[in-house]
Amino acid sequence: MIELDDVRRAAARLDGVAHRTPVVTSRTLDERAGATVRLKAENLQRIGAFKFRGAYNAVASLAPAERARGVATASSGNHAQALTLAARLHGVPATILMPEDAPASKVAATEGYGARVVRFDRYSADREALMAALAERVGVTIVHPYDDERIMAGQGTAALELIADGGELDVLLVPVGGGGLISGSATAATALCPDCRVVGVEPEVGDDTRRSLAAGERVAVPVQPTIADGQQLDKPGELTFPVIRERVSAVVTVSDAEIVDAMRFAFERLKLVLEPSGASALAALLSAKLDARGLRTGVILSGGNVDVRRFRELTAGGSEPDH
Repeated sequence: MIELDDVRRAAARLDGVAHRTPVVTSRTLDERAGATVRLKAENLQRIGAFKFRGAYNAVASLAPAERARGVATASSGNHAQALTLAARLHGVPATILMPEDAPASKVAATEGYGARVVRFDRYSADREALMAALAERVGVTIVHPYDDERIMAGQGTAALELIADGGELDVLLVPVGGGGLISGSATAATALCPDCRVVGVEPEVGDDTRRSLAAGERVAVPVQPTIADGQQLDKPGELTFPVIRERVSAVVTVSDAEIVDAMRFAFERLKLVLEPSGASALAALLSAKLDARGLRTGVILSGGNVDVRRFRELTAGGSEPDH
């Protein structure tokens, strides 16, 4: 279990390196939700997502010999970019396993930061086995996208800052993929605001964490297409799930159409560009997946890495989006 002190130590490492992203407010959003809403705009973080926090904390925490071997991971995009930049800032090489259907903009950005990219099929390949094989074959140090206490603590600094800058919270909405962001955020939020309810948000077709909480153990679900590629996983992390089980009150789900509505709202009303996964927590609030009326409500907008063509394609019409 990570604790608040782990998150605070991560914050010290990130000080002056990561952006202290703004806390955004909107009277229109407050009126629509019937709540006092504080949005943590991690789409404005370095590499365009919260993932830089955990990746930098992890690389900075490695022993010199571990860093010297170079680092590697498997990621659909944001952790890939984050780890590559963190490695570059420490002067070490990065190798990234990326799904064949990862957004082209994320692949290009990862390569642009200097990574060697190796592609794999997310629907048939076991990413954990691929990472283990890569570590054995090449000798690199694996930095897991979420199942790493250093990653979890780094991601938790987003909630730490949100509460420091925006005030105490009654409820915090957090997107859920493998669980790194929500486990770190729940650790910070429940320690600083003991009465705060932390609620995770998953795509409807990828509700592995919701099902796992209901079962009391990790449950795997088939990986299915969704526009929220950053949340397209089959089960929660081995290390993240115990934290989620202890500190997260509930997990709700949103449809692709609801995510697109949230992306459109953020662009038109807040002047913020969000990728689908980055908009899922906002989608839960806008579609009333929980009752936030009268509550001090925090929402983590986890990323904004979507290219112009894809953003226009998703938000232009009102029909169900293509995957």
